[in-house]
Amino acid sequence: MTAVDGSREESERQLRPPNICLMLAEGRGLFEFNSSLLLLPLLMRAPRGDGHPVLTLPGFLASDLSMAPMRRYLKALGYDTYAWSFGRNVRGLSRMRGSLRDLLRRISDSTGRKVSVIGWSLGGVYARDLALNAPEIVRSVITLGSPFAGDIRATNATQLYEALTGESVDDVPEVRQAIAGDMPVPTTSIYSRADGIVNWRTSVLRPSATAENIEVLLASHIGLGVNPAALWAVANRLAQAEGEFRHFDRSGPFAIAYPPPEQAQS
Repeated sequence: MTAVDGSREESERQLRPPNICLMLAEGRGLFEFNSSLLLLPLLMRAPRGDGHPVLTLPGFLASDLSMAPMRRYLKALGYDTYAWSFGRNVRGLSRMRGSLRDLLRRISDSTGRKVSVIGWSLGGVYARDLALNAPEIVRSVITLGSPFAGDIRATNATQLYEALTGESVDDVPEVRQAIAGDMPVPTTSIYSRADGIVNWRTSVLRPSATAENIEVLLASHIGLGVNPAALWAVANRLAQAEGEFRHFDRSGPFAIAYPPPEQAQS
């Protein structure tokens, strides 16, 4: 291993959860939701969908209710949306893997189409795991504030996750490494440096011809799934034709919310 690689690895191990000020500021998620309601006419100018199925996976402690606004929005744009229907997300990756693969297979079989998977926070970790294990039926993956890269312990929810699920985030390191690596399907990671729950660096993937990062300025963790700029980015990404991928165009009605990709990854 080179010195540079060693330094990067050491830096990742030293990541810390977001500070208390950012965590206390998470209440602004309500403002983000209200902003989306006010800006709905603008959001509806996003490209129309082609009717393909979209599965939404909620974050830790959250239920399908948390992603209901996103599903309603995407349904209005023409997508066939699906909730995960497993209640609150409190069981952990190890216990959910089989059930989620079965759900994904049922959706694909019933529609005859590949499924786009959107995961918020821990739901994004599940989404990436699904893409690794069933790439033949996953059309694309979009994650929102998901801790999958580097030191994934750098969140303010790690201890609670381990207490409630009975599993450590350090369990099965080969699975962790695979989820943090390159995906076999088009992948977008949406995140915010103002995230008060997850250290944003753990949400940054390695960009490639079919993988990209989109930073949303000032978004909160609990508001990322209802933030108008994040919703616009999700709709834009889903509108790409199956088998095609173009990197996100940061122009448009919410351009001010997206810093350039070079800045986003520094």
